[in-house]
Amino acid sequence: MREAIINLAYILAATLFILGLKGLSHPRTAVRANLQGALGMLIAIVATLVDRHIVGFKLILLGGVVGSGLGAAFALRAKMTGMPQMVALLNGFGGLASVLVAGAAIHEALHLPGDPSLQMTIATGLSGLIGVVTWWGSLVAWAKLEGVMSEKSVAFPGQQVFNGLLLLAALALTAMLAHSPYDIEYYWLICGIATILGFTLILPVGGADMPVVIALLNSYSGMAGAATGFVLNNYALIIAGSLVGSSGIILTNIMCKAMNRSLANVMTGKGTAAGAAARAEDVYAGRIKSVQAEEVAMIFDGAQYVVIVPGYGMAVAQAQHAVAQLAAFLEARGCTVEYAIHPVAGRMPGHMNVLLAEANVPYDKMKEMDEINPSFAQVDVALVIGANDVVNPVARTDPKSPIAGMPILDVDKAKTVIVMKRSLSPGFAGIPNPLFAADNTLMYFADGKQGVLEILNALKQS
Repeated sequence: MREAIINLAYILAATLFILGLKGLSHPRTAVRANLQGALGMLIAIVATLVDRHIVGFKLILLGGVVGSGLGAAFALRAKMTGMPQMVALLNGFGGLASVLVAGAAIHEALHLPGDPSLQMTIATGLSGLIGVVTWWGSLVAWAKLEGVMSEKSVAFPGQQVFNGLLLLAALALTAMLAHSPYDIEYYWLICGIATILGFTLILPVGGADMPVVIALLNSYSGMAGAATGFVLNNYALIIAGSLVGSSGIILTNIMCKAMNRSLANVMTGKGTAAGAAARAEDVYAGRIKSVQAEEVAMIFDGAQYVVIVPGYGMAVAQAQHAVAQLAAFLEARGCTVEYAIHPVAGRMPGHMNVLLAEANVPYDKMKEMDEINPSFAQVDVALVIGANDVVNPVARTDPKSPIAGMPILDVDKAKTVIVMKRSLSPGFAGIPNPLFAADNTLMYFADGKQGVLEILNALKQS
């Protein structure tokens, strides 16, 4: 009876996980889906603790209080611009937890009557391998995003072959652990090799590809959790880990297509080969046309169709509320305003959607790239706020560019383009953007929020 109740709780938790994932596919249902997933996880945790009698309730309560406190502190302190780093760390902690739990479980099993099962030893080896790669890989991703280390690709000749040999060595040690489970040093050797692999897989990834890597590491954290579920024979952990792992791979594949990247290359740590990029002075010299807020307001005065292209600069400036105010003002004057959202704008999928939703921008105003691109030729004014690589026409014209072949927003086809940036500094790809020097482009050098408010004030005074 007790086991049946526990299994029913796990089925309920798994159902909530699936409903949560389905709901996260649309902004309108995302909040409810998040709550469904959290409720599912709470049910799974309570069922596991009640079922296993793992530790006393005092320690469970203490752990809950400490964990909740740390989680709340991190969540409250994290800025919206820092969410990718936060996600990277959470992925890493998920991987580390799997490694520690699997290691503790195999140590405990060695002191119980009977030999550990083949399922347990193989799953322990895989949990150590995937979990440690996730931990160190996530720390490298965090360091690159946080600016602690250079975002540039770090690679050496034969790196993919080296990574392949490391993987084979770790799998061979997993087989040896399954054959001789009492030789626990095999587990720690797996973790040691996975540590090197975690670095050599992520270091070659440059800043432009970092959103893809974050999605991939999220998938790895789920796989490590699923493997640990097999170690513990815990159905809820197996299901939850499998859902996270599979959805993460699907998301990674979608992002690879959005950036014209190979999923196989991303998974094996192959950096993007790029030729010598044009020098910024050669692209921009004598061609940049700078304007002030009053001139931008005059251009908006005659516009009937405006498309706003948000990027990381909008997130940094927290300009989403000012942008929504500007759009509302233009719409009140009869102008049509839409938002063009690139799949990897910002530093993680959905980054711009979340920010604009926070400012109560209607979802039907946010247009995906494939939907908005055919309309740019009819756009009177395209206002680019802090976006760079996702509007760089070099992706279409230079096959040797780091972003060659990456689908972009066709902003350059609009009648007038206004780019709001604080400087001509490059984006994550580290290359100049010819859009800034195009004949139909005007540069408005300003902080995203302050610049939008100045345009709005100029419009009100005109």
